[in-house]
Amino acid sequence: MQLQENMVPMKVMTMVMIYLFILSSLFIISSAKISGQPGVNYGELGNNLPTPTTSVSLIKNLNAKRVKIYDANPKILKALKNTGIQVSIMLPNELVTNVSSNQTLANQWIQSNVVPFYPKTLIRYLLVGNELISSTSNQTWPHIVPAMHRIKHSLTTFHLHKIKVGTPLAMDVLQTSFPPSNGTFRNDIALSVIKPMLEFLHATNSFFFIDVYPFFAWVSDPININLDYALFESKNITVKDSGTGLVYTNLFDQMVDAVYFAMERLGFPGIRIFIAETGWPNGGDLDQIGANIHNAATYNRNFVKKVTKKPPTGTPARPGSILPSFIFALYNENLKTGLGTERHFGLLYPNGSSIYKIDLSGKTPESKFKPLPPPRDYKGKAWCVVAEGANETAVVEALSHTCSQGNQTCDSIQPGKPCFKPDSVVAHASYAFSSYWSQFRHLGGACNFNGLATQIAKDPSYGSCKYPSVTL
Repeated sequence: MQLQENMVPMKVMTMVMIYLFILSSLFIISSAKISGQPGVNYGELGNNLPTPTTSVSLIKNLNAKRVKIYDANPKILKALKNTGIQVSIMLPNELVTNVSSNQTLANQWIQSNVVPFYPKTLIRYLLVGNELISSTSNQTWPHIVPAMHRIKHSLTTFHLHKIKVGTPLAMDVLQTSFPPSNGTFRNDIALSVIKPMLEFLHATNSFFFIDVYPFFAWVSDPININLDYALFESKNITVKDSGTGLVYTNLFDQMVDAVYFAMERLGFPGIRIFIAETGWPNGGDLDQIGANIHNAATYNRNFVKKVTKKPPTGTPARPGSILPSFIFALYNENLKTGLGTERHFGLLYPNGSSIYKIDLSGKTPESKFKPLPPPRDYKGKAWCVVAEGANETAVVEALSHTCSQGNQTCDSIQPGKPCFKPDSVVAHASYAFSSYWSQFRHLGGACNFNGLATQIAKDPSYGSCKYPSVTL
């Protein structure tokens, strides 16, 4: 009798072991479909970029596993046909609100932008907008998840079951991120936007797409955040999470785990993260520290090493997990607005040549790459002038606004004054921009002027016209 009583739990135990084995096998099989080999973000905000056909050849040369575009450009989708490269496309921000309440519009968009290309163009991800929480008003936010549902329904209608739906968010969706175990979504979006989004991602087995930029975290506090820690280069520098005891050796893992813990706090610990963007600028404005080729190559090469390592390392909070990713970006894009770094995230120059060598497969050893230039930040005088190719109408408006501040910024370009001649919009605006920047930089004034200005190290002064400068 005793033997028979023991046999029942032994049978149950055997069945449980078999079940767990099957589950783990299925997990390995499903995980194998997701590669850690990174892809690249293919932005199009440049007036000097190669054709889509040439760009796809360059993407292949980088050994990119996947590519993300910020629209559904038919020329790019056609160029990606039969390449085997996984493709992520995007529903534009301006369509999200209308699609959220209009299934017919969602169906039409899928029929026009996906159906003609799939499956020869291997579209695998359809992202609803880009950083909508950061880049749109809170009136748009309630429409994000309904739009995701509409798009998913459309994909099902057209039997496109392998395409995952998501939306990329920036790290500013977090209210708290340090230590990582305190990761918490912002109060204004946690329950109204993020929780329904997580429910959708869980139900559809999709990813939480997040843009992770250690550069921006580091540059906001370079005194307290070690640069090597941000570049995956730290040998002895670690950060311990007082809540979990987990030890971090780089800033990227720390940022990603804050997102994992934030999702767990809302009741969704199992949703996978997809790095929608990461990277480091190879240049920028003269006064932007840390933005150089050396640091960009170091970060991106180390990132590739991390995500292609076998077996995968994951993060301290999710050891062994695969992190699919896109590196930002394929090209330096000269039409991007904002600080100079925005136009210097590329792996390639617009002519297609490498800014620095990188192999996204992770198979090329560091020793095969040429030595990098030293990571020098500019020290010296700088001036702020009109950027090459700036729209003249916009420059006229910026000049008028700058000179209307009543701070003597434009005194020297008045008739009869030393900088009046040459009497041209560009010459006057360049002086005004430099004058304004030299006066107000210490108060946070930037050499930007809505993307119309650029910093230079060569003194533009002439004759008796002396341009004000700043010392960096």
